[in-house]
Amino acid sequence: MSEDTGVSVIGDSLEGKRVILAVSGGIAATESVKLARELRRHGAEVFPMMTKSAEKVITPLALSWGSGIDVVTDWESEMSQLGGFDGLILAPATRNTIAKFVHGILDSPIMMAISAASGSGIPILFVPSMHNDLFQDKVTDDLLSESVNRGVHIMIEDPQEGKRKQPDPVEIVAMFCNLVNRSIAGRKRVAITLGANAAPIDSIRKIVNTSSGNTGWSIAEYLHRMGHDVVCISGITSRKPTFSLPDIRIAESPDSMLAESILVANSEKRPEYWVHAAAILDYSPEPFSGKFPSKSGEWVITLKPMVKHLKELKEHTIGSKRIAFKLEVNGLEENLIDKSMDLISENELLAVVANMLNDVQGETNSRCRIVFSDGKISEITDINDMCLEIERIISTH
Repeated sequence: MSEDTGVSVIGDSLEGKRVILAVSGGIAATESVKLARELRRHGAEVFPMMTKSAEKVITPLALSWGSGIDVVTDWESEMSQLGGFDGLILAPATRNTIAKFVHGILDSPIMMAISAASGSGIPILFVPSMHNDLFQDKVTDDLLSESVNRGVHIMIEDPQEGKRKQPDPVEIVAMFCNLVNRSIAGRKRVAITLGANAAPIDSIRKIVNTSSGNTGWSIAEYLHRMGHDVVCISGITSRKPTFSLPDIRIAESPDSMLAESILVANSEKRPEYWVHAAAILDYSPEPFSGKFPSKSGEWVITLKPMVKHLKELKEHTIGSKRIAFKLEVNGLEENLIDKSMDLISENELLAVVANMLNDVQGETNSRCRIVFSDGKISEITDINDMCLEIERIISTH
């Protein structure tokens, strides 16, 4: 094996997890190296397997480089594929391989591994990749339906160029992380508000808070990977999530974000936790009707205070635990802590993520601090540390 097989670990969502990566003989097998490395980036120990057909598309040497371990391609005396694993991904999942699983054909190590995984009840993810005509065949539909009946999860990409292509490795691994971790104790339904609010000044101009949405998306992505059931209420953001989160509601104005938050709070699946990371407008103008003429000279705009979302949501979130954010531009850290404690008391919060602007902008060695209702303070070094701490709070409180 080459020594050049290491990856930079970017998360712990699969830390300590032993994952079988089964590769069958579709052209998407060429993506298996990237998929193996993405699994390892989140801490997984990958055990790669290939069908004989897959070996015609990509060499075992290439996949072993991506996995950091030799690939199982044939029967072996140890039968290493039979136990002690936390999940299995079949990608690409050809119709032939799916059919063999459904009909119990054990003609290769991969088929025995899938059958053993099914029998043990560990999470299994099939990622079909084939021509769309073949995908729309009734037989394919029956095979996928029967696989689902047997507890298999299916990840299907929308058709492109007449094909059902394999999704990006980041998408696959994010879904797989959620499947593997959702059985862990302490998984919650979590609502996250994020991004900036905007309010119109006239028909073409608007006032908007400064927020990229990066913090909110990062928290949402990590909680999803850790198996929580996440709903995002998003304002204006300068970046998109790195993968498709299952439930995103767009609400760019203060009024629409509050209305959507109340709707979520009173829904059948009421969130057990709220993370209020959105940059809500504290002031809003009375908009000019039409376009204010650009040659009119001075334009005096009066800003009126908006309702406080934390306060308005209090009566709708009884029984839920809430974490809010507080940002101060200047002043002493002690004052920030005092204001955070006041915010906790006024709105019955569990904790506040307290930020100084220079911390957020990377001018210090601290990212923020999390202030708890009992007065305890947790110092946070970076955004990854923040996600870890928020997930710990949600899982244990």
